[in-house]
Amino acid sequence: MAPAIKEAVPAEESVGPVPAAGLRGFLANFTVLKGAQRELWLTFLIKLLIYTAYSVTNKTIAYWLSKDLGFSDQTAGALVGWVWAPAMTIFTLLAGSITDAIGLRRTFFLGVAICTVARSVMVVTTNPALALACGVLPLAVGEALGTPVLLAATRRYSTTAQRSISFSIIYMVMNVGYIAAGWIFDYVRDLNLRVNIGGFEPTTYQQLFIVSLVFEILLFPTIYFLRRNAKGDCDKAVIRQSAVNFWIRIGVTVRQSAADTIDLFRRLIGQSGFYRLLIFFLFIGFLKAIFLQMDYVFPKWGDRELGFHAPVGKLSAINSYVIIVLVPIVGALTQRFASYRMVIFGGAICAAGVFIMALPTEWFLAAANSGIGQWLGHAYLGVKGTIHPYYIMAALYLIVFSIGEAFYSPRVYEYAAAIAPPGQEASYGSLAYLPFLVGKLLVGTGGWLLAAFCPEHGPRHSGTMWLIFALAASIAPIGLIVFRPYIRVPEAGREQTS
Repeated sequence: MAPAIKEAVPAEESVGPVPAAGLRGFLANFTVLKGAQRELWLTFLIKLLIYTAYSVTNKTIAYWLSKDLGFSDQTAGALVGWVWAPAMTIFTLLAGSITDAIGLRRTFFLGVAICTVARSVMVVTTNPALALACGVLPLAVGEALGTPVLLAATRRYSTTAQRSISFSIIYMVMNVGYIAAGWIFDYVRDLNLRVNIGGFEPTTYQQLFIVSLVFEILLFPTIYFLRRNAKGDCDKAVIRQSAVNFWIRIGVTVRQSAADTIDLFRRLIGQSGFYRLLIFFLFIGFLKAIFLQMDYVFPKWGDRELGFHAPVGKLSAINSYVIIVLVPIVGALTQRFASYRMVIFGGAICAAGVFIMALPTEWFLAAANSGIGQWLGHAYLGVKGTIHPYYIMAALYLIVFSIGEAFYSPRVYEYAAAIAPPGQEASYGSLAYLPFLVGKLLVGTGGWLLAAFCPEHGPRHSGTMWLIFALAASIAPIGLIVFRPYIRVPEAGREQTS
């Protein structure tokens, strides 16, 4: 190990030290929000409502497909990983142009209206064809409309001085939504209510969709208070024009967006940096797949190994707690290091965390019976009786994985921007959706892993399933190291420093 420790840091690996601003400078980052527009605070609230509703749905959808619609683990996993999630990513790529064409406020209303109808269908029907065609697919469209609109709204309603902290708060609010969704998921399932509304008896998973529908409906009055003529809202003329032939304009915009996307890829294909970035994102997709399985695989695994209605929502919330605390700290402490190195370092930590779940449960019996184990199980998770070692293992896995995520995830987007040729930063940045698309396609196989190694009935070998997940996660850091001579491109702003 000595040679590795003494290895000199290449020129592009570091930048000069960042001057410390002190406590006053730190607090000044937040006080710039004093006097911020009402619309900025409403954007934060909209983000919270949207992501809470989305996360509740995400944790519920695989279960709903199996329990209420009768699909097998394999089919449910394929529908989530190969239909629902990729459709949302594809529509997100088109949504930005729609926002530019009809304005922020109208795009918000359109997305929420589509989501409200789609969620209502998913609440009341158990017909698979109707639920998928009129529920799942339209919901993917509606959810996709919200993502770029929130980013655009944050930029539009914040001043230059407020912009950095505003985007940080947006990221924090997203994780608060994930935490709230985890607690809601466990609470509703634990209630196990039996309700009869005029002959309609919603299942537990339909009840969770009702909760997400309530959050969706709350968005209408929130969006209503966004002023059309707010300072910085320069799409006023566009909004007036879009009142005529509204749907025709949307159709034209979607076609134009698709054409622009195809043209973008046609222009990028001739650049060597484009292929390097694609391979880079392909490897990152394996890490995103592990993150996504927390919604699509982890809940079913938890019920089968830890008992019916195990508190998997509170367990998964550990990720968001750690991310909220660590991301700004890690970001401040690692600015001098190149993004590529940080992605490898963080990816290796993430992969190491997943291996914890593949270890023998007997190794963690003592930890489960310790004071920390008892606090985790009884006080935080609310488990009755003996604490299963998997609770300790899952908590450790999530903490370690989250530490790695704090190092690598923000730097993925920075790397895409840093290696972009001058004038093409937006084009390269738009490719940052690709790791999630790759991850969603990979996590579609999760249903087969569940059926093979952690079936609802019969012998289980969960350790093997988690070992496969861990090996898949390891492909990212190993691939980035092995293919480093080909993939890596000097990062702007770092190659001249020492």
